[in-house]
Amino acid sequence: MRIGAFYRGEETCEFRVWAPMRESVELSLPGQKDRRTKLERDSRGYWSAVLSDLPPGTRYRYILDRESAYPDPASHHQPEGVHGPSSVVDQSAFGWDDGEWRGVALPAMVMYELHVGTFSGEGTFQAILPRLKELKDLGVNAVELMPVGQFPGNRNWGYDGVYPYAVQDSYGGPHGLKTLVNACHRHGISVILDVVYNHLGPEGNYLSQYAPYFTDRYRTPWGPAVNFDGPHSDDVRHFFIENALYWLREYHIDALRVDAIHAIYDMSAAPFLQDLTKAVHDFAALDGRQRFVIAESDLGNAATIRPREEGGFGFDAQWADDYHHCLHTLLTGEKDGYYADFGTLDQLAKCMREGYAFTGEFSKYRKRRHGSPTAGRSPVQFVVCSQNHDQVGNRMRGERLTELVSFEAQKLAAGSVLLGPFLPLLFMGEEYAEDSPFLFFTSHTDAHLIAAVRSGRKEEFSSFGWGDEPPDPQSEKTFSASTLRWEKRGEGHHAMMLRFYARLIELRRSIPALGTVKRDGIEVAVSEALGVVAIRRRAGAQESAVVCNFGDRETGWSFPSWDGTWKRVIDSSEEEWGGPGTLLPLSAGPGPAVTLRGQSFVVFLRS
Repeated sequence: MRIGAFYRGEETCEFRVWAPMRESVELSLPGQKDRRTKLERDSRGYWSAVLSDLPPGTRYRYILDRESAYPDPASHHQPEGVHGPSSVVDQSAFGWDDGEWRGVALPAMVMYELHVGTFSGEGTFQAILPRLKELKDLGVNAVELMPVGQFPGNRNWGYDGVYPYAVQDSYGGPHGLKTLVNACHRHGISVILDVVYNHLGPEGNYLSQYAPYFTDRYRTPWGPAVNFDGPHSDDVRHFFIENALYWLREYHIDALRVDAIHAIYDMSAAPFLQDLTKAVHDFAALDGRQRFVIAESDLGNAATIRPREEGGFGFDAQWADDYHHCLHTLLTGEKDGYYADFGTLDQLAKCMREGYAFTGEFSKYRKRRHGSPTAGRSPVQFVVCSQNHDQVGNRMRGERLTELVSFEAQKLAAGSVLLGPFLPLLFMGEEYAEDSPFLFFTSHTDAHLIAAVRSGRKEEFSSFGWGDEPPDPQSEKTFSASTLRWEKRGEGHHAMMLRFYARLIELRRSIPALGTVKRDGIEVAVSEALGVVAIRRRAGAQESAVVCNFGDRETGWSFPSWDGTWKRVIDSSEEEWGGPGTLLPLSAGPGPAVTLRGQSFVVFLRS
C-alpha cells in the first residue's frame, strides 16, 4: 500500500497518510482559498481521499484533529522548505530512455561517492551532468549520492533530512534527480543512493505529530530511535520499506546504501533489515534489473552480509571501515580516538584475507571484544576506501589525505584500494588529489539547534585531542570552502594523479587477477619488520602480486615461495607517476631480494 500523494492524471490525485492516534484528518489546499476535505479512516489508521481539480504542483497540508496543519510525512516535494506545504508531483511525466538498462554487476563496480551541494559551484544535479563523461573516462561505473531527502536550508550533508521521500529542492527536486539518473544510465553508470533509516533530523521533523514513528526505549547519537519493534512498528516499517521501493520504482535507483544500521535498534524475531533487503531483492526479480542493498555498519558483524536463509540480514555488501582504519594509521601514524585499535601490517593483512581486522579480539577503543568471523563471505561483499565523507568530514579541519601524507603515500593508498581484493570506493576529488577540505556544514534556522550543533562538534573531537575550535558548521564560508576545484584536474601533480588513478582502474578492469576474486584465490604475505605486505590472487591460469612497502625507506623483498617468473606491470615510484624512479627489474622471481622504494607498491603478473 502506497502512502503519500499519487497523481493519477487528468488533475486527479489520491492522498493517503497514516495517523492512527488522530480523531480527524483534513486535507488543506492553501492555494485554493484554503479548500478543505475530510479524509476517510480505515481500520489501521490510514486516512485517504481522491480529489479532482488538482494539477501537479498543487500545495497541500494535513490538518490533524482540526488543530495544526503539517506537511505530508511522505511528501514527494517540499518546494518551500521543511516547514512549507507539500507539493503534488506527477511521477509519470518524466520521459525515461533507459529501458534497456540492466545495471552494473556488483563485482564490477568502481564506486564514486559525491555530495551534490559541493561537487560543483552550482550545487545541483544539473551541474553534475557535464562531469559524467570525465567520471566514465576515469573508469567510474557507479556514482554514490550522499542523501538527497529534503533537509533544512540549502547546506547540509543530508543526514539531517526530515522528508525521506522528498528530493531536496535546492538540488533540483524530483525532475533534477531523474534527469541525473537517466544521464548516468546513458553513460553506463549505476546510481547508488544513500538512505537514512536510523533517525530523522531535528528541524522540520513532524512525524511524531502523526504516529508513533519513534521510541524512547532506545537512543541514537542523533536523538530518538525509530520505532522498528514496538507497538505500531509494522506500519513504521512499511513507511521505510515503501520508501526504499519508491526510489527504485520512481527514480530508477540501482542500489541503496543504508546509513548506520548499527543505530537501527530492533529486537523483534523478524528484523526490519531482513524485511528491507527482501523487499528490494523481490522488486529486482520482478523488475528485471540488478538492484543491490549495501550497509554501513560499525558492528563488525558478518551477519550483516550473510543470506537471510542463514539468519543474516541479507545485504549484498557493506562498507568495511577496518580496511580504511588500517591504511590510515599506517600512512599517517595517527592513533587517537578509534584509530587507537589500528596501526599494524598484520591487521591490514588480516583485512585483506577476511574483510575485518577484528573478528572477536579485544578492542582497546571499545574496551571489549569486537567483530565476528567472516568465513563464507565473498570479497565482493566488502566496500573499501582510503577516504570517504565520514573519515574526511568528521576530522575537525576536514583534511583530505592529500594534506596529511606525501604524494608517494597517496599513490600507495590508491593502489591498496583500487588493486585490493574488495570493491573500491573513491571520494569525490580524491582521483586528482583535491586539497580543499570537506567540512561539516548546516543551515538550520533554530538558534538553540545551531548552538547545540556547534557544541556537539567540539565534544566529538575531544577524544582525538585536536584542541582548537572547529570551523563553524553554520557559516556559509565553511560550506563554500568544501566545494571541489575542478580546474585543478589539469594542473601539475593533480593531473598526474588523475592519470595514475585512471591507469589503476584500467589495470583492475583488464586483468582478471586484479579484480575481485574468490576468497580461496587470495594469499597474503606480511613482514612487519620490513614494512611490507603482499597479496597474491589467482584467476584461472593468471596470478597477480601487489607488493606494498609502507615503510618510508627502501627495503629488500623476496617472493615467499611464489615460484616462477613474475613480470613487473607498474611501480608507483616510476618517474612517469612523479616518483623517484623504480629500482626493480622488468621481471623477478624466487631468489635474491628485489628493492622496493619507500611508500610504494608494485604489481607483478604471472601466467
